[in-house]
Amino acid sequence: MKTKKWGMSAALVALAMSSVSFVAQPALAAGKLTVSSPQDPGSWDPIDTFLVAWAAVSTNIFDGLTYRGPDLKLVPGLAESWEELDEGKRIRFKLRQNVAFHNGEPFNAEAVKFTFERLLGEQGAKGPQRSNYTAIESVEIVDDYTVDLKLNKPDPVLLTKLAGYGAMIVPPKYIAEKGEDHFNANPVGTGAFKFVSYAPKVDIKLAANPDYWGGAPKIDELEYRFIAEPATAVAELQFGRVDIVIPPTIPIGMVDTIKSDANLEIMSVPGPTVDALRFNTRDGITADARVRKAIIMAVDRSAIVQSILAGHASEIASFQGALSFGHDPELKPLPFDPAAAKALLAEAGVKPGAALQIDVRGNDATMNEVAQAISFYLQAVGLNATVKPYETSVLINDIIPQGKTGAMFQQKWGGWTFDYDNTAYAMYHTGEKWNPYEKDAELDALLESQRPLTDRDAREKILREIANYVADKALELPLYNTKAIYGVNKRVKGFVPAPDTRIKLNEVSVD
Repeated sequence: MKTKKWGMSAALVALAMSSVSFVAQPALAAGKLTVSSPQDPGSWDPIDTFLVAWAAVSTNIFDGLTYRGPDLKLVPGLAESWEELDEGKRIRFKLRQNVAFHNGEPFNAEAVKFTFERLLGEQGAKGPQRSNYTAIESVEIVDDYTVDLKLNKPDPVLLTKLAGYGAMIVPPKYIAEKGEDHFNANPVGTGAFKFVSYAPKVDIKLAANPDYWGGAPKIDELEYRFIAEPATAVAELQFGRVDIVIPPTIPIGMVDTIKSDANLEIMSVPGPTVDALRFNTRDGITADARVRKAIIMAVDRSAIVQSILAGHASEIASFQGALSFGHDPELKPLPFDPAAAKALLAEAGVKPGAALQIDVRGNDATMNEVAQAISFYLQAVGLNATVKPYETSVLINDIIPQGKTGAMFQQKWGGWTFDYDNTAYAMYHTGEKWNPYEKDAELDALLESQRPLTDRDAREKILREIANYVADKALELPLYNTKAIYGVNKRVKGFVPAPDTRIKLNEVSVD
């Protein structure tokens, strides 16, 4: 074989040609964006979590078959198109071609089949996502870029679910070669950014994926710092060491501080996030529904929304906001009525001075203030309430799922599908991670009955019935639906705040 020799003139021509070619290419990504997130999810595996903090990061690492952006419209993701067949019991997806995972492994129908069989199999059973996808009976490969999801029953919310969390498509060979534990800490997807490094409880660093099917990112580095203390996150924003602080970090009391800084701005959008104090219905005085209703009636939630949240939220009657499918505008919260609360407590045989504990996330400054206010309201009707803050990961991964809470415990829920099923099934169905206490066959039947319905009106009627049923049993003290509040440095360009905090940052640039 002869080696080709380049003369000087040929080399100059080649150099000139390469220069012309370079000029014709899009500008390379430049700059680093740093985002403050209040929580380290602890695992980057899509099937391991429900946490908003996970989705805020992983929306940039992984893709689903579908995608739903800040405008809440469902659009193609890794699937270019889909069609519903067999009266909603089969969905055929046409997949994008020439897409690769970050490790170079090809994305194809095999990857889709592996993802869902893993999610619905033994590995998925270890996490909280599996129950969202049990309508999927099997995954059948038609060809390399066509796949059918066969359903045991229609699921009207499935296409939205495929846009997030457990349904993110994962690389079969990488997981097989490296193992589950490695994947947890070293995620690989098809997204706009590639994993670089992860320091637990410190940060995760990502780099631009120049071959991203949706277009190369406009920044080349993306770092998420895990800053649990809100005051610290805001200070880092003020000093320019953080560019974006994502919800629910910013306490209402710090909004004006950020607004007053000429280099910063507040970006706020209506969101799905709701807060409640749920009841331990198994133990102690809150096992009695009369006591639970008394506690609800003892608290002036309207005053809390106006005074502590400065109107950046709205009062709720069930564990969902007004944008949620299944929201019932006719359902009204129990009224603030301390006298009626005292009468119910007396009827239930609760003696003045009875103690109860309220468990909250320690880094949620707003909820800590709200819980303290609630303790004062309860004191006014003869209950001695104490507030116990926990590290967030401890509360949601150990205390709540293991049924080790006090009489009341904080539940903050993103409800990112904007469909009450996504919330209600996880909160109230027997055996679910977030339902450590209730076992109610009638409620289980209601929850199950609406899932296969394709008739929107019929489904909505049952969802509203569920909300009313839960309110009648007083399973929680519904508090408020908050806005998603972002603190943003003005050097950030092209940022669009997402209601559900699933922010895709490939179109964002920095000055």
